[in-house]
Amino acid sequence: MGGLTRTERLVIGVIAIATVVAGIAHYADWAPLLAFALATLALAGLAHVVSLATEQVGERFGPAATGLLQSTLGNLPELFVVIFALRAGEVVVAQTSIVGSIFANALLVLGLVIVLGARSSPDGTMRFRARLPNDTATLLLVTSFIIVLVGLAHATHEPAARHEREISAIAAVCLLGVYLAWVVPYVRGEAANEPRRDLAPRVALGVSIGLLAAGGVGSAFVSDWFIAALRPTIDQLGVSEAFAGLVVVALAGNAVENVAGLVLAHKGQYDLAISVVKNSVAQIAAFLYPALVIISLLFAHQLTFALAPVLIGALLLTALSVWQITGDGEAVAFEGWALVAIYVILAVFTLYE
Repeated sequence: MGGLTRTERLVIGVIAIATVVAGIAHYADWAPLLAFALATLALAGLAHVVSLATEQVGERFGPAATGLLQSTLGNLPELFVVIFALRAGEVVVAQTSIVGSIFANALLVLGLVIVLGARSSPDGTMRFRARLPNDTATLLLVTSFIIVLVGLAHATHEPAARHEREISAIAAVCLLGVYLAWVVPYVRGEAANEPRRDLAPRVALGVSIGLLAAGGVGSAFVSDWFIAALRPTIDQLGVSEAFAGLVVVALAGNAVENVAGLVLAHKGQYDLAISVVKNSVAQIAAFLYPALVIISLLFAHQLTFALAPVLIGALLLTALSVWQITGDGEAVAFEGWALVAIYVILAVFTLYE
């Protein structure tokens, strides 16, 4: 099948079956907890299909373009999840899932990537080009600046807080402009500096595009089923909306980066591993979040940049931590464990919100 191995064909078949079973669970009104678990597994499986296809498409380009493509398509499940959450009126879940995606990728996934990368390196130090980490930190700081202003105005009841929707929409446009001003020169510059690639991709382009299309369409349907079972599951388990958004939804919606980054780091492809994770962080903060703020204007429930004070502080400290650890283009295992520890502490904190 166009260059796919027997194991890959088997895995894709299992994922297809899991997606069908998740659909049956949704339309046949199975127990909410079971339907939610099946939808989560199907969403993660479809993310794997997107990851596999994107990696093969990206073999025709270099690490910069591949990382951007993989993180862009990898965020499709997150996009659909947030849209369906807003449609269902789950504003807290929608908002915290976006911010949770930033935390999950910038802290948990990046931390584990550093741990695996450092362990696979002969001298215990993972080395990578420093430009992307520094650019990501800048984009995070710009996003944090906007969120801090809107959040403080909201918390202190400043006059501007009465117009947080308008301010958020204008800020979203500005963020999108900053992101475009960064991403186009970045991809062009990195592509010009990358060595020529003479090896042909293993999987045919038509097969890869077909898998991408199937994974994207499947993610749209499964995201709807996922959100439909989320509220009953939250009520049954007794967890907070913040924990559900920051941890459960964020991890399920970002399974591509969770898997792809770790595999690439383990293989010693450090630049590509960092590119996948860091591109995802940059895209969520400076592209996906503002884009969803604008899209939400079409719904009865709007998304804004007004977050809880604890999340504002956590986001700002995350940006500083990421810059401190990865800004010099190298990292060791304990720095990765430090990022993982920060994420675990934040997750535990939201559990009791």
